[in-house]
Amino acid sequence: MTITEMNLVPEKTVVSAKGDGSAVEASGSGNRVFLLTLAITKIIEQESLDVSIYGSADGNTWSAKSIAAFPQLFYTGETPLLLDLREHPDVKLVRAHWEVARWGRGLETPMFEFGVTMKEVPADILREATAEAKARA
Repeated sequence: MTITEMNLVPEKTVVSAKGDGSAVEASGSGNRVFLLTLAITKIIEQESLDVSIYGSADGNTWSAKSIAAFPQLFYTGETPLLLDLREHPDVKLVRAHWEVARWGRGLETPMFEFGVTMKEVPADILREATAEAKARA
């Protein structure tokens, strides 16, 4: 079984202002559950990055509110997020949106180098994790 990794934001993308990634097809997925990974590879001090995920049925109209969001981040590293589109049956496409902020001394322009990947969670792993979570509840 091959798990395809898709880029919501290509790795090592450099940003200094808010923006959106490209739309990525999610409707062809079997179980509609994805592991997203935000990888921040370069920053400057005293800044923050907010990345959220929006959904669309047609690629023209996007959800008014995000359907998932990473926590606000300040440092380099990787942060995972589970995106469960079973709760959003109309969503066929997803895209990342980011906001950046900078404070303190020095240049006021923020700078982040980051990327966001999306991989479908295989059905057997999802079943196993769900069963384990129920057993622990």
